[in-house]
Amino acid sequence: MALHVPVMTAEVVEFLVPRPGQTIVDATFGGGGHAREILRRIKPGGRLVGIDADGDAVEAGREAFRGEPMTLVQANFASLETVLEDLGMDRVDGVLWDLGLSSDQLVARRGFSFQEADAPLDMRYDRTQGRPAADLINGMSESELRRLFQDHGEERWAEQIARAITRSRQRAPIITVAQFAATVTAAIPARRRTTRVHPATKAFLAVRAATNGESEALRQGLYAGVTRTRPHGRLVVLSYQSLEHGIVRQTFRALSRTCRCPSFLPTCQCEGQPLLRVLTRRAVLPSQREVANNPRARSAQLRAAEKVTQEQDAG
Repeated sequence: MALHVPVMTAEVVEFLVPRPGQTIVDATFGGGGHAREILRRIKPGGRLVGIDADGDAVEAGREAFRGEPMTLVQANFASLETVLEDLGMDRVDGVLWDLGLSSDQLVARRGFSFQEADAPLDMRYDRTQGRPAADLINGMSESELRRLFQDHGEERWAEQIARAITRSRQRAPIITVAQFAATVTAAIPARRRTTRVHPATKAFLAVRAATNGESEALRQGLYAGVTRTRPHGRLVVLSYQSLEHGIVRQTFRALSRTCRCPSFLPTCQCEGQPLLRVLTRRAVLPSQREVANNPRARSAQLRAAEKVTQEQDAG
């Protein structure tokens, strides 16, 4: 395993408040950095359930954490309820989501990093599911590509990028990271390219999100986590891009309202009871020191909430 430095560990522990005897879900196990800190605090008597869609991460984690009070499951966190049901668990004391990539994924030659220019444009967390990113890039129409970059990447130059991709693939399919990055970068006016982050970052993240169905999985996972968390249990999310930030913020806000009924109902059916108490009025950001020591923390935002009622169904 590559050396993985977890993001905002102190803040995660502060809001998650893991204690001896608790059952905590790490819904994005990755390199296990946060899991290690959580395990230290829930022993004795506690248990950690680690979930990850990446089979390589699960296999490596089982070896690295051998003997620990932990169960690792390969699954998408959208299936959190099913995972807990299969394990015979009704409620847990907290759930953590870290939506960033682990260090191992960044060097796995699956198209997750600009640094591996000749890597295939795959981008799947679970290589046994779905289609690689290259299939999407080469198979979508120009209008579909434009919507992809607009909706998933909030990319200002979505129209220009979509046009450049459709022209480029007429000459040859786009199958590597380098081909995709170069095509996107060339479509953005030189004066508008930033030197702080790679010009193709937003488009890159949009394709990754679409390849893995990330937006819908996040919504499903958050609702499942709320449903399965005990009253006074904690939910903590680390997100890294604006689309993720928005989904987490909106979900927490909606579930903390006194009435969550849809607007077409004439009267309140949920008895006016919120499911959550939001603990982070504003997103918590990493310290300047952490960003200097771990650049991957640069865009991180932490949001946390506490379960406040024993509803059977949050959705």
